[in-house]
Amino acid sequence: MASQILPLELIDRCIGSRIWVVMKNEREFTGTLAGFDDFVNMVLEDVTEYETTAEGIKKTSLAQTLLNGNNICVLIPGSSGPDGA
Repeated sequence: MASQILPLELIDRCIGSRIWVVMKNEREFTGTLAGFDDFVNMVLEDVTEYETTAEGIKKTSLAQTLLNGNNICVLIPGSSGPDGA
């Protein structure tokens, strides 16, 4: 019998670790997952925001941010983002 893990349980296991979040718009975030709720609204700490513009990719550092779960497309646990750094 195979064991199952639910999506929210997987996200819960990622609290305190690095995560890469790809949004529906032209933004991506990397940071440490501090918490989330049942709607997958997320709080990230030590955040780097990547915004794609006509001039290229703009990076912004933030101490903390709240992401709306309705706008999240992809979560990549353990990743340091598009830099690969």
